[in-house]
Amino acid sequence: MSGLIPNFPADGVVTINRVILKPGYSVDDLQERVAMLCENVKTYHSETGFIGGFVTLNAGQVSNEGSTVGQAVESPLRGKEALIITFWRSFEEHEQSHRSDTFQPLFKDVLALCENGNEEIAYEMLWSGRAYTPEEARAAQEAKEKYAA
Repeated sequence: MSGLIPNFPADGVVTINRVILKPGYSVDDLQERVAMLCENVKTYHSETGFIGGFVTLNAGQVSNEGSTVGQAVESPLRGKEALIITFWRSFEEHEQSHRSDTFQPLFKDVLALCENGNEEIAYEMLWSGRAYTPEEARAAQEAKEKYAA
């Protein structure tokens, strides 16, 4: 299912970059450099495979309800770790975008503030979806109650 990202093909690719800021760099530094990089990708690769993306920052909260590795209260990477997640029609088109002369200088600017270097992993989408509307949620709950064994 690909209902969360409009126009994302069933056989599309998701890439994830994990960035850990070097000491001396701020989230503002990261946002500025990543914004330049993302604008470049949107401008030059929207017609050659780029579907969309987003950047997230570690907020420091650790879910004790959803974690099975201890009962941490706060992530030590709060405000230092970000994920750059992009959606592509194909891995080949993603790789071609990285070979672009306009992309490489901006990519190097982002890498300069990374403590962990960079490893970008490509994933196949297995599922995505939006939340139900209140009406859809009630109908789903009623169906579960009626038909669940």
